[in-house]
Amino acid sequence: MTNNVTKIPAAPSDLAMEHFASEFTFETDCWDVHDALSGEPGFVLLDVRGPALFEKGHVPGAVNLPHGKIIRSKLAKWSEDTLFVTYCAGPHCNGAARGALRLAELGRPVKIMAGGITGWVDEGFDLATGMD
Repeated sequence: MTNNVTKIPAAPSDLAMEHFASEFTFETDCWDVHDALSGEPGFVLLDVRGPALFEKGHVPGAVNLPHGKIIRSKLAKWSEDTLFVTYCAGPHCNGAARGALRLAELGRPVKIMAGGITGWVDEGFDLATGMD
C-alpha cells in the first residue's frame, strides 16, 4: 500500500551515503560535545542566546556570544582556524543557524550542536548557571 512515506522512493545508497556523511560536516550532537568537553575539546562552544537565558542555564564551558553580536573583533582572541560550535534553545530556535551563518560569513569554521539546550537537558546533562 502506498502512503506518504513510501510514495517517493528512498535515494540510491551512494547518494544517501553522500548526503548523510555531509551532515556531520555541518553539525554535531550533544553526546559528542559532552564527551569532548571532558578533555581538550578542540573547539569553542558558543551559546548564541541572550545573556539572561545564558545566565539562567547553559552548557558548562560555553561562551556566551549572542548571534547578533558575532563580529570580527569579538573573535580576535581565537585563531582563524578555531572551530566554533553554536547552540541555542533547541530545535524550535534558529539562533544556532544564525550564529553559524555569521561565523561562516566571517570565514570561521563552524558546526551546530543539534538539539541545543533542549537536547542537552533531554540527554540528562547538567547545566551551569550564572555568567561563567
